[in-house]
Amino acid sequence: MDLDESSLLDAVLATLDGTPDPRLKEILTTVGRHLHAAVRELRLTNREWEQAVEFLTAVGHTSDATRQEFVLLSDVLGVSMLVETINGAHAGTESTVLGPFHMVDSPARELGDSVNLIGKGQPCVITGSVRDVDGTPLSGATVDIWQCDENGFYDVQQPESQPPGNGRGLFHADDEGRFWFRTVVPSHYPIPTDGPVGALLAATRRHPYRPAHVHVIAEAPGHVPLTTHMFVADSPYLDSDAVFAVRGNLVTEFAEVTEPAEAEQYGVSVPFRHAHFDIQLARA
Repeated sequence: MDLDESSLLDAVLATLDGTPDPRLKEILTTVGRHLHAAVRELRLTNREWEQAVEFLTAVGHTSDATRQEFVLLSDVLGVSMLVETINGAHAGTESTVLGPFHMVDSPARELGDSVNLIGKGQPCVITGSVRDVDGTPLSGATVDIWQCDENGFYDVQQPESQPPGNGRGLFHADDEGRFWFRTVVPSHYPIPTDGPVGALLAATRRHPYRPAHVHVIAEAPGHVPLTTHMFVADSPYLDSDAVFAVRGNLVTEFAEVTEPAEAEQYGVSVPFRHAHFDIQLARA
C-alpha cells in the first residue's frame, strides 16, 4: 500500500512488534522515531542522505585495530560524555570518556616502574590511592593507565618511533590501596584530523585539541569500575576540550619539585613534576 511520511514510520515500528528482547525493541523504536523526525524536520534531499551514508562509511573504513573513528565521532558529538554523565551519577570519583586510544592491553608493571620507555620529556611521578567511598583502602585494586608522550602522540600513532606499551601500564595497588609510577608530563594534543571526523571539525570550524591528561581505569572486586582522567592543571584547552570531557574535580596539580632528596626517593632527577590522584570507587 502507499505510505506517507507518518504512516511509513508506523509501518517500520510495526515490524519491531515481534522483537523478543524488550530493551532492544525500546532502543530501536526510540531511535527510529527520532531519526524519522529529524529527516522530516530537515527535509533532507537525496544527495544529503547519500553524503551522510558516505560519511559513516568512511568512519567505518578509517577504524582499525589501533584506531576507533566511531568512538572519536561519538566523542566530538558529546555522546560519549553524555553516556558517562547518565551512568556516572554515583558516589566516588567522577568518570569521563574512554577515548579512542585504549585499543591495546596495557603491560603489567610493578609499582614505581616507569611507563616512559623512550627516556625523553619532563620527568613526572604520579602517586595516588584507590579507596572505597567510606575511605577503606582497596588492596590489590588494578589501575590501568595510558597517556600520550611529551609531543602529544600515543604509541599506536607512532609505531615507527614509540615502542609498543610506551605510556601504558597496568598496576596493582599495595595493601594500603596506594599506587605510584614514573612517567613524563603529557602534552595537550589534537585528536586525529586526517579522517572523516577531522573533516567534520573543519567544516564546523571547531578546533581539535584536548587538554593534557592521563587516562585511568580503576577496578576492584565488589566495586563499580571507573574510567576517568587526570587533567594537568596548567594545560591549555581545559575550558574547550574537543570531546567535552573535563570535570573540575579531575583537574590535578602537577607541581614542580626541585628538592634533590625527594627526587632520589622516586628515582628521578630534578626538576620533576609530581601529581597525586586519589580514587574512590562506588560499591557495586
